[in-house]
Amino acid sequence: MGLGDQSNYLRTVRREGRAASLMRRLSQQNARTNTKRRDRLIRRIPVYVVIPPRLLLLDIAGPLEVLRRANQVQSAVYFDVHYVGPSPSLRTSISLTVTGIEPLPNLLPDRTWVVLTGDVDEVMMCGGPTGPEGPGTDVANEEAIVKWLRAAIHPSHKLISICSGALMAGRAGLLDGHACTTHYSCCAELAKLAPKARVLDNRLYVEDRNCYSSAGITTGVDLMLHLVGQFIGQLDAVAVARYLVVYLRRSGADPQLSPWLEGRNHIHPAVHRVQDAIARDPTKSWSLSKLARLAGLSNRHTSRLFREHVGMSFADYNNRLRVALARDLLSQTRLDMERVAERAGFSSSRQLRRAWRRLYETAPRQARARTRSP
Repeated sequence: MGLGDQSNYLRTVRREGRAASLMRRLSQQNARTNTKRRDRLIRRIPVYVVIPPRLLLLDIAGPLEVLRRANQVQSAVYFDVHYVGPSPSLRTSISLTVTGIEPLPNLLPDRTWVVLTGDVDEVMMCGGPTGPEGPGTDVANEEAIVKWLRAAIHPSHKLISICSGALMAGRAGLLDGHACTTHYSCCAELAKLAPKARVLDNRLYVEDRNCYSSAGITTGVDLMLHLVGQFIGQLDAVAVARYLVVYLRRSGADPQLSPWLEGRNHIHPAVHRVQDAIARDPTKSWSLSKLARLAGLSNRHTSRLFREHVGMSFADYNNRLRVALARDLLSQTRLDMERVAERAGFSSSRQLRRAWRRLYETAPRQARARTRSP
């Protein structure tokens, strides 16, 4: 290659290099512009989680994991989480220390979600017994939270209490005139602290205008899934629930996702024991006396409690589970209708069809046809 050719080649390389550099700058600028445009389109919801002394760790870990995952499964809403409290660090229920807690803010943005989490009486001491954690300091910090709640919370804010976090809201007078719930062991105390509130027991969670409250510990996950479904969409709530490997439970009279979950929106232990027994073997012939023995109650009291909390009789509940079992057999096996009825606990295919018609408008054979259609 001659000197002239080399000179032309170097000029070409420089031009191409400048062009490539320019293209990279334009690409980066476009990316920044697109990011800014996307950020403007995202609806940001500020979430302020109040950290009390002796924090019950599961009260914060479960519900906030719902929001973390919700930020990942969709891009329309972003939950902007802040952890605030009177102390920059504290020891939690399982003796794990959390730090980086921001001070309680003087002002909260409009449409802020304020989450009040529960606490425990005693903190686990690793390698030793449990014991109280700084009672004098804890009392002062609790009073600081109550005082801040009275001053900071306004009608534009959404108040969300998890477990015994409702007690702080009650002390601040924020539950007056509202229906609410809390951990079953705190219901009586909450009723005394907030006599103008309507305290409901045996509820997973309660929604009353801008106040949301959950019963205890894991029900905070149920409440947060409900809020995600309400403000983003049910499909996103289902995606989060599936990731967390939990059922999406509903409250009140909402329809259930599965017959196996129907009538489970309560926290009465005796009734759950009866439901667990029937669900383990729906084909069994359950007598009232057998179920009453499982509940540890009289026949009459067991029947009344079951209807009150489940919303149906033993027979109706059992038949719903049998129909659900028959539906699974129809979709997963080639058994004829008589064998399906027998395995599901019905005396005949005729009895299965009668029970099926109470729940579905179509015949059982159509359920099998749908599962086989491409």
